[in-house]
Amino acid sequence: MSVAEDPHATFVTRACAGDGSAVETLIKAVQNGIYTLAIRTLWCPEDAADATQEILMRIVTHLSSFRGESRFTSWCYSVAVNYLRSARMSRVEAAGYSFETFETELHEAAPTAEVTTGPEYDVAIEEVKVGCTLGILQCLDREHRLAYILGEIMELDHNEASFITGGTSAAFRQRLSRARKAIIQFTSRVCGIIDARNTCRCANRVPYALQKGRVRLGHSTFGEGVRASAAQFDAIQQEVRRLEELRRAAALYRAHPVLVAPHSVRNALRELLRTAGESPPA
Repeated sequence: MSVAEDPHATFVTRACAGDGSAVETLIKAVQNGIYTLAIRTLWCPEDAADATQEILMRIVTHLSSFRGESRFTSWCYSVAVNYLRSARMSRVEAAGYSFETFETELHEAAPTAEVTTGPEYDVAIEEVKVGCTLGILQCLDREHRLAYILGEIMELDHNEASFITGGTSAAFRQRLSRARKAIIQFTSRVCGIIDARNTCRCANRVPYALQKGRVRLGHSTFGEGVRASAAQFDAIQQEVRRLEELRRAAALYRAHPVLVAPHSVRNALRELLRTAGESPPA
């Protein structure tokens, strides 16, 4: 890929020459995408923030290895995937969820909620929706999870996705097909957003999530974007149900609120670069 085709290539050249402002531009260009990939892979925002910081550090300190054979963002995602596939197990992964155990939990009786209306409760419903759909991803092993995220949610073509994962296009398609089938089978029989005939409802799961400490009224686990998307809950549900069944699950994931990397990630990266003697972001 030529420099003219990749808007980030010139910034890579400048960054490698010690231009701190170019490093800052590159970090800003990829940090939210990498954080989103990390949180979809690991579920926990804190674990995702730590992973994002480490991935960005690896990107910045290995910029000279970028040869322009792919888009810069694809190269960054390949660095991220290499890290995430072997990163330490997140707290949610440690629970050892499978589709069977997760479905059982979703059908557990919920306590009675003291508050069931109001803006903060609406945000809690959205938090449950995001947390649950991310939880479904945790029922896949990491390789199939990454394949689903890249190919189905991010809609990358098989050639780009296979470059990112470091395998063949055929192998990636097989993993994606298996992951897609598993997600569709689960959501089609369980999720009330996907199919109105299913009994699981995000609003009904809020008391359970509050009791377990997974959701707190007045606090957004998955960032401020959840507040904006909470107002779109009914519209998103209607839009998802309009689609043919095989497309609904992916559409639900694509309708997630925008996930933004915490400011602490870039601040910590700047400090790490400074103490390591690298050219820090401006």
